[in-house]
Amino acid sequence: MSLNRISASLLSITSIFLFACQATPSSQEASDAILATVQNKSLYLSELDGMFAEDSPAEDSIKIINAYVERWIRKSLLMQEAEKNIPKDLNIDELVRDYRASLVQYTYEQTIVEQELDSIITKRELNEFYEKNKEQYQLDAPIIRCNFIKIPQNAAKLSEIRNLWQANKPENHQNLLDLCNTNATEYLLADSIWYKVDVLAKELPKGTITSNNVGGRKAFTIQDNDFVYFFRLLELVNRKAIAPLSYIEDQAAKVILHRRKVKLLEEKKEELYDQQTNQIKVFPYKPS
Repeated sequence: MSLNRISASLLSITSIFLFACQATPSSQEASDAILATVQNKSLYLSELDGMFAEDSPAEDSIKIINAYVERWIRKSLLMQEAEKNIPKDLNIDELVRDYRASLVQYTYEQTIVEQELDSIITKRELNEFYEKNKEQYQLDAPIIRCNFIKIPQNAAKLSEIRNLWQANKPENHQNLLDLCNTNATEYLLADSIWYKVDVLAKELPKGTITSNNVGGRKAFTIQDNDFVYFFRLLELVNRKAIAPLSYIEDQAAKVILHRRKVKLLEEKKEELYDQQTNQIKVFPYKPS
């Protein structure tokens, strides 16, 4: 939507506080309507250019403008109040310089990381990390590997799913997955994934499995008024035990990458230092 079209629409609004200009400052074009002023600051329609699609209805554009102006007024009031209350000992220019330096450095470091960091982590590295650090990964709640299906009692393929579940044959796995995808409300059929017991318990009737009883509930099929639930426990790791690598693998990978990043940036600093030693001068401080 063009500025002229929005401006024309604004002039038809009388129930809102958007201000169509009676006279605009000489620094603005005559066609650039002023929308609001807060003390010595003004908001012009041109500052909102690009916020609207060409085919936007005028009513939608006006709603967007109203909301923007409301936010702008409050932000401007807060900024002006903040400026009046700047501590006398606050050096704004120094803060700006420090922020700019931090931003420039951060941007450059991100460029180095994107271009030079090796993000491939091998199984061997994960295993080595796990063996050295596994004591840090003590579980605060039990976790399980399991198969689970929650399916409405009126599902078209319920009997077929029940038969495949009871057969429990590897060659039927894909067929069972396909049927669950179109019939089940929830299903967990990936044998290698770990779940916290309390998370899974929320999908079952209350008290069916808990941290205390899950070890004794190897396999069952139950139902309530709405659903049939199929559950098969594959493995349990109790609270306070060391988490298996497969459970903390993502966390381990993030730690490994972070360490690589820190090492890469430290090496880059040393490389720059070595390359430009002749450009460095140090003046030892001598107390008077």
